[in-house]
Amino acid sequence: MTAQHSRPGQYAQDSLTSELRRHAEPLPSPADPTAFGAMFDRFGDARVVLLGEATHGTSEFYRARAAISRHLIEHHGFSIVAVEADWPDAARIDDYVRHQAPRPRRGDVFARFPTWMWRNIEVLEFADWLRRHNADRDARDRVSFRGLDIYSLSESIHAVLGYLDRVDPAGAAEARRRYGCLTPWQDEPGDYGRAALTAGRSNCEQQAVAQLREMLDRRLDYIARDGEDWFDATQNARIVRAAERYYRAMYRSSIESWNLRDRHMYATLQSLLAHHGDGTKAIIWAHNSHIGNAAATAMGWQGEFNIGELCRMAHGDEAVLIGFGTDIGTVAAASEWGGDMEIKTVRPARPDSFEHAFREVGLERFLADWRGGGKDALVAALSEPRLERAIGVVYRPESERLSHYFEAVMAEQFDAFVWFERTNAVTPLGLEHARGAPETWPFGL
Repeated sequence: MTAQHSRPGQYAQDSLTSELRRHAEPLPSPADPTAFGAMFDRFGDARVVLLGEATHGTSEFYRARAAISRHLIEHHGFSIVAVEADWPDAARIDDYVRHQAPRPRRGDVFARFPTWMWRNIEVLEFADWLRRHNADRDARDRVSFRGLDIYSLSESIHAVLGYLDRVDPAGAAEARRRYGCLTPWQDEPGDYGRAALTAGRSNCEQQAVAQLREMLDRRLDYIARDGEDWFDATQNARIVRAAERYYRAMYRSSIESWNLRDRHMYATLQSLLAHHGDGTKAIIWAHNSHIGNAAATAMGWQGEFNIGELCRMAHGDEAVLIGFGTDIGTVAAASEWGGDMEIKTVRPARPDSFEHAFREVGLERFLADWRGGGKDALVAALSEPRLERAIGVVYRPESERLSHYFEAVMAEQFDAFVWFERTNAVTPLGLEHARGAPETWPFGL
């Protein structure tokens, strides 16, 4: 499928803009989370609600997701917020919001690039709200905050060993032997993948698999001591196994490594739903490229899949995929991977993009929901392939068409879309405590 390029302005009054004007529902500001969240009451019957973002550094996206999550938690019984972050890092926020003792760590939380993605005021304001929400609830009924990602090789090894040191010293010694294959690489795991590929080095897959199998085989013994601790340690063992495969794959194929990562994130979600029992409902925060159905995008057409596609296959209509987009403003992003955060100006959307059609509606904020009857014309207009913008932790305006646009069929990619005409960068936190923060504050400890 190829892009349908056009003359500038051709889409200004096209059928998509006309249909969006008919169906767009103006949104209040997310600064009023009660009013904003109530607009998403219609999604309360879902099992999984996936909330996207068009960038990794936009304040309005974080605040909107927080407001929607608050409403779904308070009024519809959602009890898991799972985000595109590493499990051990998110565990510090989870401990904070669920009033638990912090789990042991080797280093600081969210210290890996890009630090601003989760170490920001917007996330901590939501964490503060979630802590207050959980305060008077039984421990079993508290809402959890979990990480889905795969990059925590070092911290996950540390977590497994720390758990086994407490409950099974002999098992800990065996785990150290197995993980000894990986520990020389744990601080720079990319070097492990390069060595396994280019130096003919034997990989550590068997050892990582054996350790996970051991923990699963002995689950009855371990769960009898503390089922929550066992679940946390076993999830970290799953991460070690997945990360070992990921770092080998990243030097062979970008498609293979992408699929390994999203398969792991989806499997983590499924493990959380199973662990918390029948009727558990989850909210996902991740980039549009993860939560939209990849089969409806250029990603899927080249062989990649993602959480959204896998959730659609597993949960059908009980999974709701909500994309987010913007036209102009500022964003927190780097110029290259591993670079310093900058506040960058977002260029106006291309005229051959979905974002341009949304901008031409003329509303500051709105929700477009194309589920249900009476919206066939909107669905048809959204079914025309167009360009869609994706800004990650790196933003290169000078090469925006090549770096940040891809083709998509939005009607099949999402169930609904949240639009902000103008947005602003997130407010990052430094390494220090926020002023007045208690000792239980999840960052900077």
